[in-house]
Amino acid sequence: MVACTPVGASGEIIAPTVTGGVVRAVEAMEALLTLKEFLDAADVARVEEVLVKCAKEADSKINKQEYGEGKYPDDAECDRVVRHPVTKKATKQAIALGVMKHEAAFACVERELGDRFPDHLSREPRYGKTPSADGPSLTSRKQDSLVPDIVLHLVSNANKVQFVYDFYFPCKLANKSNPRGTDDMVVRGKQEKYESLGGEKKTALVTPQLGISR
Repeated sequence: MVACTPVGASGEIIAPTVTGGVVRAVEAMEALLTLKEFLDAADVARVEEVLVKCAKEADSKINKQEYGEGKYPDDAECDRVVRHPVTKKATKQAIALGVMKHEAAFACVERELGDRFPDHLSREPRYGKTPSADGPSLTSRKQDSLVPDIVLHLVSNANKVQFVYDFYFPCKLANKSNPRGTDDMVVRGKQEKYESLGGEKKTALVTPQLGISR
């Protein structure tokens, strides 16, 4: 015989009393659901592995597209004045290459992670520069806003930040040799920029040369 779940006069379900193994099973399920509100350590490690892979792939792909197999820009080429890929205004080739490499990296991230973590990962979410009393909040205002490249967050809620990542594709030889910058200036600059977003760790710089840097 199948036991029926009692229902009150108003239609609400009256939960039966449970003991022993049933209680432990319920507690285990609740713990699992709470854990998955944010990605666990294994999932975060997988995301970071993919971000590094995508940074390297994007760097190689755009260099090959612009200069040929195995070739890359020298310092003079990085300073060459070109049209910005989006705005079409005059800019340096280093910036234009960075824009193209970001787009290639984003496409890679979407391909590798889009189906796996659709509710925990956002590309270029825009936040108000000054957080509210409850923390960072998404905004549509371009002025005085922050737009990190990749954010891991609470399931279906990008206002609750877990980790922040920014891609960086250095062009000149000195910057490639030391993507973190003199005295870690590049890394610290990113971390200070996005400090108000919070998260479990400081913002990570993602480069083809060093991978994840904090």
